[in-house]
Parts: sequence; C-alpha cells; structure tokens
Amino acid sequence: MKDDFPFLLGCNGRGAQASSADRPVSLEEHSIDEQFRLVKEAGVFDYFDRLPLRSNQGEYEKAMQKYDLPVHTCSWFYMLGRDEALLHDNLKICQEVGAKCHNIMTFTHHADGHVLTDDEIMDHYLDAYDVGMGLGVEPSFELHVNMWTESFARVTPIAKRIMARGIPFNYTMDYSHVIFKIGDAEELDVSECREAVEAGEMELDPFAEGSLCQEWLDLGIVKWTQLRTVGPNQPKNRWHLNEDGSYGRGIQYPIVPPGPGEWHSPWHAYMVEPSKEAIRRALRYHVTHADSPLRYITTEMINLPDYALNAKYNLFEQNVEAARFIRRAWEEVKALHAAGLVA
Repeated sequence: MKDDFPFLLGCNGRGAQASSADRPVSLEEHSIDEQFRLVKEAGVFDYFDRLPLRSNQGEYEKAMQKYDLPVHTCSWFYMLGRDEALLHDNLKICQEVGAKCHNIMTFTHHADGHVLTDDEIMDHYLDAYDVGMGLGVEPSFELHVNMWTESFARVTPIAKRIMARGIPFNYTMDYSHVIFKIGDAEELDVSECREAVEAGEMELDPFAEGSLCQEWLDLGIVKWTQLRTVGPNQPKNRWHLNEDGSYGRGIQYPIVPPGPGEWHSPWHAYMVEPSKEAIRRALRYHVTHADSPLRYITTEMINLPDYALNAKYNLFEQNVEAARFIRRAWEEVKALHAAGLVA
C-alpha cells in the first residue's frame, strides 16, 4: 500500500479499458494481460478486482505474477435456487487466487419467482460465511440495483439479526446505487422508499446527518466501499437502447469532464460531489473508529449498459482519477483529524 494508506485500493476489471472517441466503451474487453498492465502502470492501485472464471483462471494467475499485481477481492452475482453450487465454487476460486473477500450480489427474486424473504437472505449469508471463512475468504453483501439490497430499508434489520447471532455482517457500500435515485420518483419506487423519503423518514443525501450512508457506517458493517460517481437524478445512458426501447438506467457520471463529443449530456462538477462525500464519510468514520471494519476500496467506473457503454471518454482514466481522489481525500481527512476537526 502507498503513502501510509490503510486500505487496499483496487480497480474493477470492467473499468480497465482505454476507450476513446475512435474506440468507444465496449462490452468487448481488452485482454486480461492488457487489463493488468493498465492497472499496474497507472501507479495508483494496489490490486486488480475481478473474479476469474474457471476458463481463464490461468490467464489471471499468469498476469498476477507478470505484473506483480494481486487480486485481493472478487465479485459475482447469484440467484438463490439456482446458483448455490456456483457460489461455493467461486469462493474456492477466491482462495486459489489469493483473494480474501468475495463480494456477493444476490438477486431480489428466487429462481422460482418469489421475492426472497429475510430468513432466506439470512440463511444465504450464513451459508456463504460458513463456507467462505472455512476457506479464508470473507463474504460481503453488496448494495446494488436489481438485488435485494435495492430495497434499502431491508439492509439494517437483516444486518442486525445476523450480528445478534455474534456473526459480523460484511457490507459492500456502493453508494452510487442510492445517489442516482435522489429526485427520481420512478427509481425511488423501485427501491420501495418514495413515501419514506418524501415524509422525511429516510434520508438518501450523504451530506445530510442521518443519511443511509451514515446509518450503515454507524452499524460498523462496511467492510468494502466503492466509488462510482453518479449524479442525483442524472441523465439516462442515451447512447444505449435496451430491447424494450428504454435507455440504460444511467448509474455513472464522469468524475472529470469528458471532452467535446465524448459524452451524451452536459457535465457539471457539482453533480459528482455527493459521490465524493459518501467516500469522505467512510474515511471519516474509519479515522475516528479504531474498530472500523473498512479494508477495501475499489473504483467502479465500468462498461455495462446502465453505466458507460458506448461513451467516448477514456473509461480507465476515469478510474485513475477516482483513485487519485480517494488518496487525496484520505490525506485531507487525516489532516483534519490531526487538527481536531474530525470527531
């Protein structure tokens, strides 16, 4: 780790793409070797964040050795009633490549179509915890669209029930999945929280005291936090049309200004400030709590349809700028804490 930085800072492999106006962001990715080279040579990352598949695990291991760049964390998505064996095998892959934390995104619905119950989610976590810890790999459940955590009000009660058993609940807080919904009634309905937000019973803005961001930090559950800058009620991804004629949801906003013609919408610096504040809050919590579980931070500017697909800016450079911001923010938080201005 660099510059007395107490976290492991990784780059999501889906963002290791040197795109441009001539080569827009694509689902066709660079070779694994090229992805590792980019992340290593940027000089701002401690590791590469991605789960190898059984089919390309050898390529990952070769690149890890060639570039002296480890894989500390891995992510994948699961549907209960279908993917239990896949989860167990992916935990083994994590162990085999040396990753110590597996980020788990679990769909809201079971394979038979019903919405997962709290008890099913708890059993799922406990199974992942038992199997993972037996392999030396901690599970962490992610805040993410299309997953049970998109219903924000479910997170704290489930976390508390698991912790009441004496078992830590590890949480991956990608707060972009909250911020982009601010001011968007349709998206708030998806998260089943519009009435609570409008009544002042739930606060999404990370600048506000009592926000979900602070609530989850205060629970002591945030093992991993992620930075993908988004804007409140930001534009959809107008450069990607889904089969039903809708645009990509729009869960990514460039952290630094794109050049002329590199993005579909006007860019305003103030739009990315809530995303930066969510990171600052996590860092402030860490510097003031000796028992903070925060260990991993990743940059998450990625290539998928709801994010940056077909954008013409340099996707990887956006991740580099995100990493630079995180390191600067840590130095600022440390300085303020030393001056007695962070309590």
